[in-house]
Amino acid sequence: MKKFTLPSALAGVFLSLTLAHASTEVARVNDKVITLEDVKSKVLEASRGNPMAAPSRKQVLDDLIKREAAIQEAKKLKLDEDPIIQERMNTVLYFALIEKKLGTDFEKISLPESETKSWYEKNPEIRTSHIFISLPAGVSSDEESKAEKRLGEILSEVKSGKKSFAEAAQQYSEDPSATLGGDLDYRMKDRLDPAFFKAASKLGKVGDIAGPVRTPFGFHLVRLTGKRSWLEVDRARVKRLIMEEKRQEIVNRFLNDLRQKSKVSTNEKALKD
Repeated sequence: MKKFTLPSALAGVFLSLTLAHASTEVARVNDKVITLEDVKSKVLEASRGNPMAAPSRKQVLDDLIKREAAIQEAKKLKLDEDPIIQERMNTVLYFALIEKKLGTDFEKISLPESETKSWYEKNPEIRTSHIFISLPAGVSSDEESKAEKRLGEILSEVKSGKKSFAEAAQQYSEDPSATLGGDLDYRMKDRLDPAFFKAASKLGKVGDIAGPVRTPFGFHLVRLTGKRSWLEVDRARVKRLIMEEKRQEIVNRFLNDLRQKSKVSTNEKALKD
């Protein structure tokens, strides 16, 4: 049987009609056209978020018209030229780039149970108490030395038995937790300063004290008061933390590569002024 083919002219007309149907105009806001595909796309997006309460096409069209009118008004006011708005737009572009370039890499991340357990053994959920002396940014080295020395004196009081750690925290600590004897409850590494967590997690047994420990906020004496075992911990939360770390590693590699390809100049001397 002879295969039927459309003459090229008719094929062009057919294609034009098909595209026109796919891009059927359903509204126009000044010079901006809103198509049927725009409406369908938004309806689908809304139904994914809440399939039991998906809006009608008419509702979506009304929202699109109002949105477009508002965007056009914003441009008339030149809000898109405002530095604050531009910075927000750049933030959106940044995350859009990460999603576009790295989304597939994120989906390939795997997390075996053995790896999760091994990670947790190095990064356990711990309960700590601390005695804290605050130091403002830009403090002099003399003030740092005084604060560190003061905590050393407090530590001596605790070790000599003159005061318990909780009593010393209530009397000397400059943190709101002082009223609780310095207790910070159970926390994982994402809710503690890295230097604080590193010092605390290295402590051998409950009751051991580390410090003074320097963080960006000041100096701490850190006491380990609890450590959850692998059997006790919320494993789903552990997996989320590991996944976040793995994603961040991918992002860092990507951004470092972009930096290497860019022409960058710095003036680090100015940072010290």
